[in-house]
Amino acid sequence: MSRALRILLAVTLLLGGVMSLSAAEKGPLVRGTAITDPDLLRKLDQSDALSISRLLQPERNGNFPLTSDVLFASLPQLKEIPPAIDAEFDRYIARHKQASPSETIGVGQGFDVELFDRGNLKSADTRFVLAGIVNRMDRAYVSEESCGEIRLIYRLARFDAGNTATRLPMTFNLVMKARDARQFDQNGKPVTCAEVAQRWLDNGDWQGLIGSRTPPYDAMIDRIETNIQISIAPKSALHDFRSDYLLKVFKYDAATRMFVESTLENQIDRDRILADDALRRDFKDWLLTPANLREFDRGTVLIPERYLAKAAVTPTPAGLDASTLQPEFGMMQGEGESDPLFTDNDVVGALKQAAARGIAMDNIRSVAGFQRRLNDVTCSGCHQTRGIGGFHFPGVDWLTDGASNSTIVPASPHFFGDQIRRRDILTAFVEGKRPDFSHGFASRPQTRGNRELAGTEYQDGWGAHCSLQNAGSGTADKSFTSWTCAKGLTCQPAAASSRIGMCFIKTR
Repeated sequence: MSRALRILLAVTLLLGGVMSLSAAEKGPLVRGTAITDPDLLRKLDQSDALSISRLLQPERNGNFPLTSDVLFASLPQLKEIPPAIDAEFDRYIARHKQASPSETIGVGQGFDVELFDRGNLKSADTRFVLAGIVNRMDRAYVSEESCGEIRLIYRLARFDAGNTATRLPMTFNLVMKARDARQFDQNGKPVTCAEVAQRWLDNGDWQGLIGSRTPPYDAMIDRIETNIQISIAPKSALHDFRSDYLLKVFKYDAATRMFVESTLENQIDRDRILADDALRRDFKDWLLTPANLREFDRGTVLIPERYLAKAAVTPTPAGLDASTLQPEFGMMQGEGESDPLFTDNDVVGALKQAAARGIAMDNIRSVAGFQRRLNDVTCSGCHQTRGIGGFHFPGVDWLTDGASNSTIVPASPHFFGDQIRRRDILTAFVEGKRPDFSHGFASRPQTRGNRELAGTEYQDGWGAHCSLQNAGSGTADKSFTSWTCAKGLTCQPAAASSRIGMCFIKTR
């Protein structure tokens, strides 16, 4: 067996979720759905089988993994990514200078707004290290044939002369299909979604998925997602602390073997829609159609590309209330728009029309619920909700020695709170049932995990998001009546919101 084929076999096996994790992966919430153990990730990274360079050019000879300067210069598949990121930086700087001409903006300390140093992407001292592997078969509704996705998440890191590493605020997600139609098991039969799911749930042994009939590995690649902390604005007399994050997506074109700049899934291009009357009407009519509104409520809507943006900048920290999040709520009444796209009457009318057709809503039962879903169905809105400094999966920093690494949280409360739902979907695949792909709001997991999550920060424990109106501050909003706090806790204001608070110990 050739060296390239051995690498392809090993990687495809891992992407099928079949490596033994019984000793390494001890977190009960991510059992069978993610690989977050720092020791295992260190071994996988050092083995080089899962470096970006090895995955994209398995036939290439030479040293792996590649440093950033060599990675982007020598892999033609990545050629379009740096200039696309540069263009977004240029647009961001121009917009900032126009909005705040008195503030200085640049790389390094001493500026009012400190930019991410793009030189890190051309440096011989940086490279991408493996931060986690996440099973997203819960996204099989996007493409049933591929059974969803497996995401390999990398974090940019700088290494000094002594090989001491410092992580930098950028993640690079290589998104793979969970399976390919030309993928075969050891008996020559096509690998099924049930088999892939079972191996993840088993945390099982290494078993062959593809046998001797190896498909072209390009067929497993779907896209690259980048998230960069584009700037930090330290607290000053002009403003509070703020950091902005740039989100981009690059779709893989198997014909050209290139990653091409693409739209972000469900990232509504607010400015373009509001500036085009015909597009405004078209989008409004499309989203409020009962069938589309139902998928919107379930969280499984796929908004057509003609309404979407190719980049998003999301600020942190963000408020708890939907009306304080950006940028989608400028489409709603009362958000500073003289002619909003959606009015309260539009939403109420659409909900009544859906109800008249027998379409029940699980989450959107009010205008406020529509507002919140309009935000958290987008990339930027979801990142603002219970994220860790603009990331939902920064990963444990295994680059730094010390036992303290094992106690660092690798992901956000939103990520952990969603694992029960994701594992239920894997179980449904194994049992041959149609999975329920719906999900609740990003702030609160669906009640399907209420027993396992009860009393935790992910649902109703200390720090969980809750409805202030349940605590008697007003008429309870039907979209959030289930957002209660566990016994001994009460919902208390934690930000400038009249609707959403956090669960804390009762005080006199």
